[in-house]
Amino acid sequence: MAFKDILQHLVQRNSGYLELRWHKRISNSFLATKGRVDIANHSVTEGVGVRALIDGAWGFAATSDVSEAAIKRAIEQANANASLLAKARGFRHVELRKGKLSTQDFIGEGFAELQGMSIADKLGKVIELERNLATSSPRIHTARARYTEYLEEKAIVTSDGARCSMKIAQPEVSLSAIAEKDGQRATGGRGAGVSGGWSCLFRHPTLGNVIDDIAKTTIDLLDAKYPEGGRKKCILAPAVVGLLCHEAIGHTVEADFVKAGSIAAGKIGEDVASPLVTMADTGNESIAGYAVGNLPFDDEGVETENTIIIKDGKLASYLHNRESAAEFGVNPTGNARAWLFSDEPLIRMRNTYIVPGKSKLVDMISEIDDGYLIEGAGSGQADSNGEFMFGCSHVWEIKKGKKVNMLREATLSGIAFDVLKTVDAVSSEFQWDLGTGHCGKGQPAKVDAGGPYIRCEINIGGRQS
Repeated sequence: MAFKDILQHLVQRNSGYLELRWHKRISNSFLATKGRVDIANHSVTEGVGVRALIDGAWGFAATSDVSEAAIKRAIEQANANASLLAKARGFRHVELRKGKLSTQDFIGEGFAELQGMSIADKLGKVIELERNLATSSPRIHTARARYTEYLEEKAIVTSDGARCSMKIAQPEVSLSAIAEKDGQRATGGRGAGVSGGWSCLFRHPTLGNVIDDIAKTTIDLLDAKYPEGGRKKCILAPAVVGLLCHEAIGHTVEADFVKAGSIAAGKIGEDVASPLVTMADTGNESIAGYAVGNLPFDDEGVETENTIIIKDGKLASYLHNRESAAEFGVNPTGNARAWLFSDEPLIRMRNTYIVPGKSKLVDMISEIDDGYLIEGAGSGQADSNGEFMFGCSHVWEIKKGKKVNMLREATLSGIAFDVLKTVDAVSSEFQWDLGTGHCGKGQPAKVDAGGPYIRCEINIGGRQS
């Protein structure tokens, strides 16, 4: 009997609201440096998470024993936990909006391909990538290649109608290099992740000419100067646009953060960006392919959709789970996600992006007299007010409509909605470019972000050379 059928049988025997989620994950991760694999990790996790709702209180329990008897015990524990909490704090009304509860059995592209490949073949490719990068120039001091894959299987059944299953693959690869000259060092790197198989991953546009691009950029940075600080007219590359969308805006429109008082609270229908800006979060990418955050349904069994967050400059929607959707009087958006079977679903992003426009990058550059093209998105931070500070490994100086010099180690800062209000051009070129690593919000999540090139005014910081 399939797990979905077992869960369906158990749900039918429960009197209140019940949500059962079986999850099995196989993960493999390799790190190659100096011509060998330094780290090789393999893990398998499997179990069932149970949520019960009684008198407005949630109870949760989980078990790594997937026998029917163990799942029954977890159900009893979740119900007991919910009852205890309801008694402790008193009754409160909780409504769950159904939205479109999934009944599909989904098998994602590339799952069988990745599952059928040998570990040796994957290790060989990782070692080859590292070796090619390490030998691409005498200036390359150290090279690293990291590969990670997740093979996910889930079945979700709820007492009010969800009955779905999925198999998806999420591989990713990232390369980095350190170049050295006269005691001076510079670092560079690129990576990509997809919802798909091995072939899909290595067709990702970010990985085109990746060895030569990393080597050249890293070596050029050895002689690069630092940018001049101040408020500048800048063009943000897709990875930087994705970073801004995810970190500085996306989190502020997650409904749990909205309820806690984020800058987006109460602003539905208000102007928060230039009319040229439309921003969305989707579980079914359909613009450029190769996004890692694709999901057929979320961890409450709600089918995912393309949620328009900002439409023509006006705030249009928050990101919801079933409970927050009922509170706000809207439909759930399919953003409830849990990392492991032992985690409760949280409101999380999937693939967050700005919709492409009509301008061309070359024209956007030609219209700048003094500014920067911002590339090399790095790490950063943002708060609930949308205030952010991001690091970038490199930028291009633009003078009189031409890219002239690569500069190193810039920082970007500002308030996200204020920056978006200055956007005066959005390119037709588009790319997903943040598909490696994880988003953190109490628990990890695989997400992606990207967009077109956008031209705006932003605070840029550097230092004197």
